[in-house]
Amino acid sequence: MGSIDKEVETEFLPFFRVYKDGSVERLLGSPFVPPSLEDPETGVSSKDITISQNPPISARLFLPKHTQPNQRLPILVYFHGGAFCIESAFSSDHHQYLNSLVSQGQVVAVSVEYRLAPEHSLPIAYEDSWAALQWVASHSNNNGTVEKEPWLASHGNFKRFFTGGDSAGANIAHNVTMRAGVEGLHGGVRILGAFLTHPLFLGSKPNGSQNSSVEDENLSPSSFWDYLYPGAPGGIDNQVINPVVPGAPSLAGLGCSRLLVSVAEKDGLRDRGVCYYNAVKESGWKGEAELVEVEGEDHAFQLLHFGSENSKNLIKRLASFLLK
Repeated sequence: MGSIDKEVETEFLPFFRVYKDGSVERLLGSPFVPPSLEDPETGVSSKDITISQNPPISARLFLPKHTQPNQRLPILVYFHGGAFCIESAFSSDHHQYLNSLVSQGQVVAVSVEYRLAPEHSLPIAYEDSWAALQWVASHSNNNGTVEKEPWLASHGNFKRFFTGGDSAGANIAHNVTMRAGVEGLHGGVRILGAFLTHPLFLGSKPNGSQNSSVEDENLSPSSFWDYLYPGAPGGIDNQVINPVVPGAPSLAGLGCSRLLVSVAEKDGLRDRGVCYYNAVKESGWKGEAELVEVEGEDHAFQLLHFGSENSKNLIKRLASFLLK
């Protein structure tokens, strides 16, 4: 204590503190848990894999209990939330949530461990997530250029390919799905559906309830965003965080056929989620969009109050989206 190098350089409460010696202390987030061969609650098996050594990208894979050995299951590429700076594919809350979703939705899920800010400023999280999505899609062809992950190669149905995420992860899911619409995925894989749960979108202009959940004296959304993504063109109105800003690419280019946006009534990000949903519908996008609003709940309740009635109902709703 008291040593000069442990002086605080900057902090964004309640998320993290950065010290003058360069170390980062994360103040929120659930503990890491190991994967399990067969979860006692759901029967889902999980394992951790390396997607890429350079850049370092890993993932936790989930496989539901299935009866037929060669059964082909839909594939979900999932991006965890945590404001781009906390949480993990290996954290306990996302692990139990995905066990439940994978069991009910009967999908093979790839929960991506992208690198976090502030050590790795944005857009690194987007680049890692795009590389992971392309890696999963590359399993669709049999050209033998990549070493195949057996759970994907043996059980994945690349005709039923989904992206999804919560909060910052929902923002990532939106951005990689837009990019897939422009650049395409390996093997010509097409994204059937994307689900965005409590998506983290921001902007300089107030939007209904405004971001009350992130508006306090410690944390202005604009200064927080500028710290996570220094030099982002347009700042908090950059298209990746404000996809409805004038001049952003048309949402008609969203690279999926089905979209499910879910919002929570008391979430300060609710109105931006609704605005995004309406903008997609009005863009000329040719897919099928639906909006789910849960009354009386706040941001990320499905993780923070896992096991509650509303959490169970939302997971069931997302599972039916994957099964449809």
